[in-house]
Amino acid sequence: MSALAQFTVSINYSMVDYLPKDSPSTIAMETMEEEFDGAVANTRVMMKDIEIQEAFEFKQDLKAIDGVSEVTWLDDAIDTKTPIEMADKDTVDSYYTDGNALFSFHIEEGKEVETTDEIYELIGKENAMAGEALDTATSQKMTGKETMYAAALLIPIIIIILILSTRSWAEPVFFLTAIGVSVIINLGTNIFIGEISFITQSVAPILQLAVSLDYAIFLLHSFGDYRKQTDTPAQAMKLAMKRSFPAIAASASTTFFGFIALTFMDFEIGADLGLNLVKGIALSFISVMVFLPALTLMFYHWIDKTEHKQLLPSIRNVEKTLIKFRVPALIVLLIFIVPAFLGQSQTNFLYGIGEQPEASRAYNDEAAIEEVFGKHTPMVLLLPKGDIAKEEHFVQELKNFPEVKSTVSYVDAIGPAIPPDYLGESVTEPFFSENYSRIIVNTTVDTEGEATFSFINEIQSLTSDYYEDDYHILGESVTLYDMKHVVKKDNTVVNLLTVIAIAIVLLITFRSLSFPVVLLVTIQSAVWINLSIPYFTNTPLVYVGYLIISTVQLAATVDYAILLTEAYKENRKEMHTLPAMKKTIDEKIFSIGVSASILSSVGFILWLTSSNQIVASIGLLLGRGALLAFIMVVLVLPALLSLLDRVIEKTTWKANFYKGE
Repeated sequence: MSALAQFTVSINYSMVDYLPKDSPSTIAMETMEEEFDGAVANTRVMMKDIEIQEAFEFKQDLKAIDGVSEVTWLDDAIDTKTPIEMADKDTVDSYYTDGNALFSFHIEEGKEVETTDEIYELIGKENAMAGEALDTATSQKMTGKETMYAAALLIPIIIIILILSTRSWAEPVFFLTAIGVSVIINLGTNIFIGEISFITQSVAPILQLAVSLDYAIFLLHSFGDYRKQTDTPAQAMKLAMKRSFPAIAASASTTFFGFIALTFMDFEIGADLGLNLVKGIALSFISVMVFLPALTLMFYHWIDKTEHKQLLPSIRNVEKTLIKFRVPALIVLLIFIVPAFLGQSQTNFLYGIGEQPEASRAYNDEAAIEEVFGKHTPMVLLLPKGDIAKEEHFVQELKNFPEVKSTVSYVDAIGPAIPPDYLGESVTEPFFSENYSRIIVNTTVDTEGEATFSFINEIQSLTSDYYEDDYHILGESVTLYDMKHVVKKDNTVVNLLTVIAIAIVLLITFRSLSFPVVLLVTIQSAVWINLSIPYFTNTPLVYVGYLIISTVQLAATVDYAILLTEAYKENRKEMHTLPAMKKTIDEKIFSIGVSASILSSVGFILWLTSSNQIVASIGLLLGRGALLAFIMVVLVLPALLSLLDRVIEKTTWKANFYKGE
C-alpha cells in the first residue's frame, strides 16, 4: 500500500509557502490576492527582432496560454498612442530595445511545467525565457529524475561497502530489506500529511537509509557473534536483541530527538523535513527490532550458505598508530576550534534556490535576457489609495534610485491630471483596488545579496516616510529578505534544542555528566569545521542547507562517538586507560568506518547528482561532515577520553573503572 501511496503525495516546489504566516511578505501576498485579481510577475520572455505591432500581437498570444496572466509590456507603462520617441527613454528601454521586446507575466502556481512547455513551443529556440516560475518548473522536472539517479548510484555503492564489511553475500540483502521497507512505509505514510517539500522528497529517503542502516548492522553483527556461542538461531537472536538494544536505542534516540529540533523552525521547511526524518527513524527502529529478527530467523540458512572470507584485509596495529596521534590531534583541535566557530557564522549565505545548471537552456536564456535588458528584479508596492498627488511625488522619488529602471503605476500610464473616477474600471483595475494603489517597480538589483537587501531597506524607509506603516511590499527578492531574517532566528533555537536533546539522551545512556560533554564537543567541533570551510574558501553557501546540516550532522554522526565510547566504558572496567582505548579502537574502527563511508557516500552522491543548489549543498556538507566526524571520533575522542579519565570516573554513576596494578 505504501509503495503505491507514495506516488499520490503532492510535492511543493515553492519555498515561499514555508515562510511563517505572519511574515511581512506572506501578509503582503495575501493582501494583494484579496485586493487585486492579478498576481506578481514571475516569468519573462524576450522576443528578438520583433516590430512593435508584432509585439502587441505576441502579447495577445501569450495571454491566451492557459496559466498565464498579468502580461505586462510597453503599453502598460506608457501611453502608446503618442510617438514612442517622445516617451521616457529609460522606460521604453525596459521593454523594447534594439528590436528586442521583453514581456513580464505571471504563471499560475501548480501549472509551471505545462505552461512553460507551451511557451517554449510558442517562442521557439531562438528566443528566451527566464524567471521564478521557470525555475520551479525545472526543479519539478529534475527532482524525480535526480532522486532516481542518486538511488541508482547509491544503492550499488552501499551494497559494495556492506559486502566488503561482512562475511556473507546474503547479509547486505537483509540490511537493505529491513531499512528499505521502513523507507517505503515512510514515503507512503506522507499521504496523511498531504504534501511535502521537494527538499524532503530529495533528501529524506536517502538520508533515512544512510542514518538507520547502522541499526541493522549492529543487530546482525551481534547475532553472528552469538551464533558461535549458542545452540539455536532463536536463542542467538534473543541474546543479540538484548545486547544490541541499548546501542540501537541510544543511536536512534539521539537522531530522533535531533531531528525533532528541526520541527521548531519558524521557516516551515524544517518542520517538513524534520517530521519526515523523525517518522523515518521511528519506522526504521521498529523494522530493525521487529521485522529484521523475524526475517533473519526465517532465512538464516542463506547467511550460512553464502559465507565468504573477509574481503578487506585486516588493518593491523592501527590502534597503536592512532593512539600516538592523540596529543597532536588535541592540539590541532584547540588551534582550529575558535576560528572554525567564528568562521561558520560569517559565511556568505544564499537564501534562494540559486542559479540553474550552466549547461541548461534556462541558464543560457537568463544570460541572454540580461545581456540585452540587464538585471530585472520586479517588486510590487501596495499603497493606500486616494492621494494621487502624493503618489506622483512618491513615484518620482522612487525613480531617483539608481537601482530603479522603471515603474508601472497609474501616474506613469495614465497621468496624475486625469482623475481615476473619470475612467472605466477596465482602465483603472490594474492600478487600483478598493483600498490600495499598486505600483510595480522594475529594478536592476540581483535577486538577493547584501546590496539587494540594503536597497529593500531604503525602499521601506522611503515608503514609511510617505505612508508610515500602511503599505505592503512583495516580490521574490523581498521574500528572500524575509527568509533571511526568519532563518537567522531559527539557527539559534534549532542548534540549542539539538544540543540539549542529544545531551539528555547521552546523559541517560551513559549515566554520566562528563561523557555527554566530551561526545558533544567532539561532534560539534566537526560540525563547526565543516560549516566554516565555505567561509575560508570564500564560497557562498545556501542557508537552508547550512541550517539543516548543522542539526543533521550532529544528530547523525554522534552515533560514531556513542559506539566508541560505549565500548571504551566497558573495556575500561577490565584494564587501564591506554590498553582499554587501544582495544576499543581495534574493535570499533571498522564498524565506525563502514557507517561513515555509507553516510559520506550518500552526501557526495546527492551533491554530484542534484542540479538544485539547496539539495546539492546539503549533500556536500553531509558527505564532508561524515568524514570529519569519523576523523574526530578516531583521533580526538580517544585523546579527550584518555585526558579526562579521572574526571569521567568521578562524574559517572557506577563507573567501576579498573584500578589494578
